[in-house]
Amino acid sequence: MSVQIGFVKVASIKELGPGKMVGVEAGGKEIFMVNLAGKYYAIGNVCTHVGCMLSDGVLKGESVQCPCHGSVFDVKTGKVLKGPAERNQSLRSK
Repeated sequence: MSVQIGFVKVASIKELGPGKMVGVEAGGKEIFMVNLAGKYYAIGNVCTHVGCMLSDGVLKGESVQCPCHGSVFDVKTGKVLKGPAERNQSLRSK
């Protein structure tokens, strides 16, 4: 078993200004990143309902709405705020 510890650059601060969001791929994972008032948050980018990219959705305050069926996720925690998605977002491996 090997464990890799370190950082992978996926975006620059210039690319991710306040109120901006971006989808990136790193380590085989799709990641949704957002800058809320100078604080950066990351959750999984693939909606747990059907698999659409949250980075193509709409940022509304501290939540993102999926562009496909309207599921809403808290961008700080990944928690489902409104369905049809039922599973929370996570960056953890399954």
